[in-house]
Amino acid sequence: MDLYTDVVIVGTGAAGLYAALNIKDNVDILMISKGKINECNTNLAQGGICCLRGEEDIESFIEDTMKAGKYENDKKSVEILVKESIENIENIYKLGMNLDKDDKGNIRYTKEGAHSINRIVHYKDKTGEELEETLIKNAREKRNITIYENTYMVDLIKYNNVCSGVVAFKDQKQINIHSRFVILACGGIGGVFKNSTNERILTGDGIATAIKNNIEVANLDYIQFHPTSLYENQKEERRFLISEAVRGEGGKILNKYGNRFVEELLPRDIVTKYIYEEEKRTNSNCVYLDVTFMEKFFLKNRFPTIYNKCKERGIDISKEFIPITPAQHYFMGGIKVDNYSRTSMENLFACGEVSCTGVHGKNRLASNSLLEALVFSKRAAKVINDNVDSTEVLSVEVDKLNKDIKFYRENSIEIVTKKIKELRRDIENELAFN
Repeated sequence: MDLYTDVVIVGTGAAGLYAALNIKDNVDILMISKGKINECNTNLAQGGICCLRGEEDIESFIEDTMKAGKYENDKKSVEILVKESIENIENIYKLGMNLDKDDKGNIRYTKEGAHSINRIVHYKDKTGEELEETLIKNAREKRNITIYENTYMVDLIKYNNVCSGVVAFKDQKQINIHSRFVILACGGIGGVFKNSTNERILTGDGIATAIKNNIEVANLDYIQFHPTSLYENQKEERRFLISEAVRGEGGKILNKYGNRFVEELLPRDIVTKYIYEEEKRTNSNCVYLDVTFMEKFFLKNRFPTIYNKCKERGIDISKEFIPITPAQHYFMGGIKVDNYSRTSMENLFACGEVSCTGVHGKNRLASNSLLEALVFSKRAAKVINDNVDSTEVLSVEVDKLNKDIKFYRENSIEIVTKKIKELRRDIENELAFN
């Protein structure tokens, strides 16, 4: 089957949906999702979204981001992220997203690891879910946006170095989607790890596609482990995240003897390092997060998801310590893009976790991920709006693929895991697909 549209967007998380909503209403958009529309990491994000607190915060926000990233960040990208944060937060608020407010109706800001001030907007402990639902609602109301669920990208359609669509499978049938532009917003690589807070469906398909097509990638060895996932013995599903916001509100990390051993709000990679070392030193499978000194009413209202998920597992966090251990969480590397999310292939964009904007450097600052998805997907939309009328859909014939969808899934996973193993021998044992 051959389909024709103006823009095809691979992925229905924050980056893909927000890009679609910022593209002009007279431009036809087809979005494809590997699973269900909300089966993405956006839906899992708990903590919040960073937002500049005014002109006086510009330098400190930039510095916090650079310092967390070991100063390997692209400073220009960081400046864009910081300076365009307010307009994008205002925009999602206008789209109907709920944000927590104080008794006077002012938006509340919280603090997380490596931030010098409170600059994170949030909705309880399910900010990503609220953002995802808001964007989905708005996208479904747009007549120019069509969404295909359970549709798996296997390759790009291209002529020389110009992208003109994607090859996908839906219901085990090949679909050739021809378009003027393609946006890859298909998420990270958590599904190739044994222990990850990510959706298991996210196995680096965008990265594999880029490598197959000689598209520039960057920093594929920059993989972040979150220090506080819920420890569950021999659990093979994704790890449940205990948000950094819990530590931002005062949660303490303790060893099995009940002693603190690390400053809780250091950058994630440092806290993770200390936890691994403490587990080894004390011959333990986990350490603990203590919030028992907080009021039960506060815990249930500020962190309802965490409170209830732990309760389902027999842990009353108002009375008991939470067993925690690090797990793979975020991918700072990805498809190399410029400040408008353009890749090295013409008419191909990459946004969100699949991309490498250079914003995060070697270690992402807490709550900068959703912000990056918003800022740079909107920038991609601007380029498309400016050029869609002058860009043609190339006529490219696509051969019928003789292998089934399972082959392409396994092939993509093999490409990604092989590359990671080449770059990061120190985490080879963490990979689920060896």
